[in-house]
Amino acid sequence: MSGDKEKPFFIGFVDTPKELRTFLLTVAMILVIAFAGLALAIGVTQDEPAEAGFRFDWGPQTVTGILENDPYPILHVTEGSERVTAGTTIMLSGVGKNGVQSRSADLEGQLAQVTGIMLKRGALDMMQVGGRADSLTSRDGSPEPVDGVSLGTWRLAGEICDGKCLAGAMRPGRGLAHKACANLCLDGGVPPVFVASAPLDGNEFLLIGGADGGPMSDSLQDHVGTYVEIEGEVERRGSLLVLKADPDSLKVLP
Repeated sequence: MSGDKEKPFFIGFVDTPKELRTFLLTVAMILVIAFAGLALAIGVTQDEPAEAGFRFDWGPQTVTGILENDPYPILHVTEGSERVTAGTTIMLSGVGKNGVQSRSADLEGQLAQVTGIMLKRGALDMMQVGGRADSLTSRDGSPEPVDGVSLGTWRLAGEICDGKCLAGAMRPGRGLAHKACANLCLDGGVPPVFVASAPLDGNEFLLIGGADGGPMSDSLQDHVGTYVEIEGEVERRGSLLVLKADPDSLKVLP
């Protein structure tokens, strides 16, 4: 009808009708608040950076222990330092995206003195061994071997990560965003770690090896950073759990 008031209509190249200004301002404020809430919701699901990282504040730590190379170099600490206690089992990595296998191979089962910078994330302990030749040396002594204790076969859900970045060398250190970096670390010999969705025998982090007791199967690298389910024997080595993962049992979870 000709007597009806015309409805306001927005056109980008002219001034906004007064009747629409309140509506548009309200919608804009709602969107700002909604996106801020979404950003907060995403943020709280991410790792807290303070939970992991290099402990440069501790300074270089020198410890002595029994060295094992399979599935990856680890040290059962027998003589600790101010920050690393005796009885702790720590994983060893080299500087950058490298392991220490080439340096530790001749020290299997022997006492070794190791100097480096600790990385720590909760109960996950790793030492980045210094680059100097005297950062990883043999010590005199005939230590008793550390026998593994089988905890049986388990099927676990969780994520495969490289242990160094997970312990705090990089952020976030896990997830698909970190997949390429993690695979470079694993290719270099950094110990891989399985982050279980539920603790096993009080442990959330398990060193991953192959079903034969050697290094992790290369085929598992295709699934780094994704939520998976995998089966294998779990063995306690000192204070560390080792998952002897069967690559054929892997299942990608939604």
